[in-house]
Amino acid sequence: MTRIVIEDDHFLKVLAVVLDPATPEPHCRAVADFFAHDEPDFAGWCRRLQQKLPGLYPAEIVFAGNEAGLSAEIANADGIVVESLRVAEASLDQAGPDQANLDLTNVQKFGRDRAGHDRAGNAGARRLAIVHKYGTITSNIDVAACAARGIVVATLRRKVNVAVAEQAFALMIALAKRIGQLNGVVEETALRAAGLRIRPRQPRYIGYSNFAGVTGLKTLMGGTLGIVGMGEVGREVARRARAFEMRLVYHQRTPLAPELEQDFGASYLPFDDLMAQSDFVLVQLPLNEATRGLIGRDALARLKPGAVVVDVARAELIDRDALIETLAAGRLGGLGLDVLYSEPSDPGEPLLAYRGGNVILMPHTAVGSRANALADVETLCLNLCHAIAAKRHGCP
Repeated sequence: MTRIVIEDDHFLKVLAVVLDPATPEPHCRAVADFFAHDEPDFAGWCRRLQQKLPGLYPAEIVFAGNEAGLSAEIANADGIVVESLRVAEASLDQAGPDQANLDLTNVQKFGRDRAGHDRAGNAGARRLAIVHKYGTITSNIDVAACAARGIVVATLRRKVNVAVAEQAFALMIALAKRIGQLNGVVEETALRAAGLRIRPRQPRYIGYSNFAGVTGLKTLMGGTLGIVGMGEVGREVARRARAFEMRLVYHQRTPLAPELEQDFGASYLPFDDLMAQSDFVLVQLPLNEATRGLIGRDALARLKPGAVVVDVARAELIDRDALIETLAAGRLGGLGLDVLYSEPSDPGEPLLAYRGGNVILMPHTAVGSRANALADVETLCLNLCHAIAAKRHGCP
């Protein structure tokens, strides 16, 4: 049976339900419920996809929680799927021989070394056909080592990541234009209740745009967007920022290669400088002990008065107490959160007091329709299927 080793990631757990008939029923029910609001017949969707995957379905799915686990399971793997786990040359050397296509001539003549190479210096045929990145950034995969072993490296521009980037931009635009605050505030009573003065029409001398004198409106063009974390989503946002003619700066632990900076039109800044120079700040990092509370009192104090902060990654990247203090002081031009400190939110959440003002709180909807995730899963499965079939049939 085909064997796929998969990083133990919450989204990738869908693959077990699609490909492995031995997946426990509670797992299947939980995944079906996850998709139910957009795909009520998830089992039917799986069956239709399985028909497109001869040679891949049915498969045995094995999850690896760390790199050691990945290396331990690779010997009998036909394919590997990772998001953040590193696939190093040493791990690839654990891949087992391709018994179906093994030419024993050189092995019998010269023998093999421990890395699976024949003594004549040629790489031995491996069962492993493909290493699939669940994304587009392959820095955690030794691509050269894969190529030397005839292992395909596949990537996936995830529609889910595009949807999250769109949400980040939607929040930036809505906060820049004060759309949440001004939605429906159009008649005189509501405008005056909002503290706005309605100026009289004087068409002989001037137009009537913004007749209520709304202040604090921002234009993205020419503004500085600071992205903290230029990973998959950060790069999707960067592409959109360039189209809006924004100045783009970024910070992360390891700067991008110069050619990537040029592609995105991005400049690296130290963290403190990014916070001080940005009109809009996007926090887009994985949550771990190093990043928890990264945006704290010191960072928020460095922001320009009136800057907009958007977080579509994890709420805990921003220190909640420091955030509430900054909002109460009136220093933020806007805050957009797609993720909250508890989901559903605690009724006593202090941020709820700012609803209807310059704060937009969303119920974790950035990934958009489940059709995005289903399309990603289908593309990934088809890539696995084609690479494994090509290996088995001796195609290059």
